Amino acid sequence: MTVFETYRNHLSLDGLQHFISIGEGNTPLVRSNRIGIELGLSNLYFKLEHLNPSGSYKDRFASLAVSQLKAHNADVCLATSSGNTGAALAAYAAVAGIPCHIAIVDGAPIGKLRQMQEYGAKLWMVKDFGKDASKTQAVINDLENLATSCNSLVQISAFKYSPFGMQGVQTIAYEIMDQLPSVAHVFSPAGGGGLTLALTKGFRVFDEGPSIHCVQPFGNNTISGPLREGFEKAQRIESSTTQISGLQVPSVIDGDAVVRECRHTGGNGSLVNDQEVYFWQQQMITKEGIYCEPAGAVAMAGLKYALDKGEIHPNQSIVCLVTGHGFKDVKSMEKHLTNNPIGYISDIYELKKFLHEKN
Repeated sequence: MTVFETYRNHLSLDGLQHFISIGEGNTPLVRSNRIGIELGLSNLYFKLEHLNPSGSYKDRFASLAVSQLKAHNADVCLATSSGNTGAALAAYAAVAGIPCHIAIVDGAPIGKLRQMQEYGAKLWMVKDFGKDASKTQAVINDLENLATSCNSLVQISAFKYSPFGMQGVQTIAYEIMDQLPSVAHVFSPAGGGGLTLALTKGFRVFDEGPSIHCVQPFGNNTISGPLREGFEKAQRIESSTTQISGLQVPSVIDGDAVVRECRHTGGNGSLVNDQEVYFWQQQMITKEGIYCEPAGAVAMAGLKYALDKGEIHPNQSIVCLVTGHGFKDVKSMEKHLTNNPIGYISDIYELKKFLHEKN
């Protein structure tokens, strides 16, 4: 049974009976082994969305999005992506037998591009797309028109553009409530805000849900800052300066709804710098064994920000979303390896000598 069949009563699937599925969803929720203790948190958990088939939570979106295309006999899958959405759509389109063409954010990590190519997708990198707000909006508008002429729907992982597919992301909330009914806080990374909005929509079906916190890098402060400062709407920025792949979205997209819905849950916004994200990425890898890309550590960085602000009680149950696998952005790992070079030896005696000297 797919995750969508499990939670069908919470979704509006418009009579869709057949799902293009490769095992998305039902990801583990694991208690922190070391970081929680070091921070004085009794109940810190990580939702391991990087263990989805293509390596990110976007598989939940892609499964429904491509299932919808298949049900309507679409001729092509057209999409935009900074990496994970494209990889997920490419994988599911391959299963469905639908050609996949993706407009890629300028400067997307090579690991994500290679993954899309391996699935058979055709990639088109558009200059300044994902960096400049005006160019980004123009690309989206043109793709929407192209999709209409090709008997298709443009697939962008945002409720503004692909509400049917984004219902799949809401299943993260349903799973968390089944796995940890006592959850009090959930921290979510945000670019355009689709993931965070999906969580608020998902938890809304329960009588009492957790506070949903939106975390962004300073270099893409479209939602988190306005949420924390009490503004009613998100803010567009002219260009995104963060280096955190996947969160470079200068346009508002789902941001206005995120501000409203997070505030309704009692959640807040957290802004973190890129270096903090890289630090927590390393901490999660070396202390929790969670091999995540930088965006997958943004939620943890946001939790630390809120903890320092005194906004989190140490005994509350807290969930940080781990959104993407470390293999997605191998280049980012190079920052962590300078203090752990490979040792070249002629025989094991040298290893024995090293261990003896170390002790």
